[in-house]
Amino acid sequence: MIRVADYLSHDAVGLADLVRRGEASESELVESALTLIERHNPTLNVITQRMDDFARRTVADDLPHGPFRGVPFLLKDLFEDLPGVPSNNGSALFRGRLPERESSFVRQVRAAGLVIVGKASSPELGLMPTTEPRTFGPARNPWNTGHTPGGSSGGSAAAVAAGIVPAAAASDGGGSIRIPAACCGLVGLKPSRGRFGAGPVEAEGWNGLATAGVVSRTVRDTAHLLDALEGGDPGEPYAAPAKPGPWAQEVGRDPGRLLIAVSHRATSDGSLHIDCLAALQQAAETLAALGHEVVEVDPPIDMDRFADGFWSLLAANTAADLIELAELFGRPMTGRDLEPWTLGLAAGAAKQGAGAFTLAFRNLWRMHRPMGEFLTRYDILLTPTLAQPPAPLGWLDPCLEDFDELMRRIRVFMPYTALANAFGHPAVSLPLSWNADGLPIGVMAQTALGGEGRLLRLAAQLEAATPWAQRRPPVWG
Repeated sequence: MIRVADYLSHDAVGLADLVRRGEASESELVESALTLIERHNPTLNVITQRMDDFARRTVADDLPHGPFRGVPFLLKDLFEDLPGVPSNNGSALFRGRLPERESSFVRQVRAAGLVIVGKASSPELGLMPTTEPRTFGPARNPWNTGHTPGGSSGGSAAAVAAGIVPAAAASDGGGSIRIPAACCGLVGLKPSRGRFGAGPVEAEGWNGLATAGVVSRTVRDTAHLLDALEGGDPGEPYAAPAKPGPWAQEVGRDPGRLLIAVSHRATSDGSLHIDCLAALQQAAETLAALGHEVVEVDPPIDMDRFADGFWSLLAANTAADLIELAELFGRPMTGRDLEPWTLGLAAGAAKQGAGAFTLAFRNLWRMHRPMGEFLTRYDILLTPTLAQPPAPLGWLDPCLEDFDELMRRIRVFMPYTALANAFGHPAVSLPLSWNADGLPIGVMAQTALGGEGRLLRLAAQLEAATPWAQRRPPVWG
């Protein structure tokens, strides 16, 4: 019989191998995960919906013989719909609401043989780089429970970092895979636009900025899960470039000598924390020692103008959400339904009007070509993932009364991640440093559209040079 300690010593690929070899049963893995939920969720508050009975029934039935048969997994509680299980979306408005249809991503999860043991906390409608929803309370970082695990996939990331599951579902419209990966010391890869679908109900998220993905503790888990879960439905509005072969085969391959552009230029309303700068410099030195050509050069775009366009686009989408919600619930949305941050974003967009939204969209799209040319000249753009270490809980509170101050803090915290969303290219946050306070500090690599293989080769090389998977937070096991 596998013990919890044995369960904790393996990543998702390793656990699946144990099942295939008959050295562990699917039910033993699930019971280990449920034990760890019981042990750690009271401290971390990362699970909004326990699914113990569902998980046990899944194992008792004939599980699909997918590559991850029997491996416990968490869905993100944000539009990852499974009939019969509430999709709360981080909001009082949706709390307890049962979806009618299974989302395409969830279908892929189940086909891979993964066993869903719960739903992980998200901020309201995924709109924050922290996970502190008013309805469910703050999710806590296992490295220091007074700090955020990031957002919007913060519940998933905290659960993986604490060992509850080896990997979990995440999604990313402005950094929501990579931000929590950076905060929790994990691997977080945002795939190319079109690699995942948003069906069957939605065609896209945030005008193509959003995508599904995972957070994990190892590069090989990220690669294998990308192979198992990618894809969409007929009629998807975007198509990613065809992959050259299985992503898992890229792990361990020589990335060759890459030309790497290192940049920490951010918007003018923020400054880079010394810990994040030190992590970037250390990563650049490691890459140079590995034989890559490392140069300091900034992307050829105005970062302030980019941030203005991104937040205008996000606000306009939030305003559209409120129109749809009013139609769905038959009444205008108020402060009893939604948080001040959500309502404030929508209100700002409503004042600007449709023309301002269209102009913001055009301005972002006009930056595509210079950014695309930049990622043709340079193989990799290396930046900090975040401009600040994981923030103390409350600093990014979505119910902060001063909306403009909260916007300022968010822009100071996350000036880098949205680039990859707007331009569609893949990006990965890697846990290459920890600061003097014991908090993880992520470094992010981006490359041209369709270049997940290059990122995985480089990430695996860095993982071998600076191993991180055996580092354990205080809340673990």
